[in-house]
Amino acid sequence: MNLICRIAVIALMAVALACDDQPQTQGARRIRLAVIPKGTTHVFWKSVEAGAKKAGEEENIEIIWKGPLTENDAAQQISLVEQFASEGLSGIVLAPLDANALRRPVQEAMAKKVPVVIFDSGLTGEVGKDFVSFVATDNRKAGVMAGEELVRLLGGKGKVVLLRYNVGSASTDEREKGFLEVMAKNPDIVMLEKDRYGGATVGDAQKTAENLLDKLREADGIFCPNESSTLGMLNALRANGLAGKKKFVGFDATPALISALKAGEVQALVAQDPAGMGYKAVRTMVAHCRGEKVEPNIDTGCELVTLENLQTPKIKSMTGQ
Repeated sequence: MNLICRIAVIALMAVALACDDQPQTQGARRIRLAVIPKGTTHVFWKSVEAGAKKAGEEENIEIIWKGPLTENDAAQQISLVEQFASEGLSGIVLAPLDANALRRPVQEAMAKKVPVVIFDSGLTGEVGKDFVSFVATDNRKAGVMAGEELVRLLGGKGKVVLLRYNVGSASTDEREKGFLEVMAKNPDIVMLEKDRYGGATVGDAQKTAENLLDKLREADGIFCPNESSTLGMLNALRANGLAGKKKFVGFDATPALISALKAGEVQALVAQDPAGMGYKAVRTMVAHCRGEKVEPNIDTGCELVTLENLQTPKIKSMTGQ
């Protein structure tokens, strides 16, 4: 065999070996997805990350997990969406910090043929057109669930404080609306506060709650719509000798909040399935990348957690006990 033939054979062998080593592909390239949460510090998001990466491992795709440190940096989220869209990833899985502010960068990503799945919190726009799918808790239903439980705990009457989460957050806005719908149907419930926002961090929520101390002392019941607002309110109640003296319904069943439930400082929590949400959001995007039809709206479920059902298999599984 002459030298030219030998070189040709070696080149062909190298190509064959390279092809054998290629992982699962989308067309001619491996699927690479960016998953952008609202923040990266809350326990909730760490569970979402675990679910997203589990799906990535099962599908043999690359997951890039990156988001703002705290849940008040929409500018960084916008920058991340723009960055990943320009890098030509297979897709973006996004939990928008602001339903309106993130609309433009998502539209631009879609225009660049980088599809976007929205999860956890809604985005202004039309599912199936402005983004691929919406994977989330039915947040209005979750707020109704919390409201009905607080009314039950209060025996249908009493004074109530709602500490909202953050302006622009579609998920918590829906929870707050669902909660207030229930309160409006009960004429013996008086809302002492319903328009105060706690902010994006536990510390911010605690400060806001402490500024409401007079109303909290007067209140019979309290509702907070997410992990940070619930923890901030709990800290304020503890610091002022009010923990366990109010009927308190919170949101997200993190270990710290489960401990508060066991201690009688919180009477109920609405638990989401963050790991399942991250898992399903990634699987939905992978299916879309492979040309499969996906559902426009996927409800990841929620459950009311109380001391009475805390040890049931379903609740233990959802709360990671």
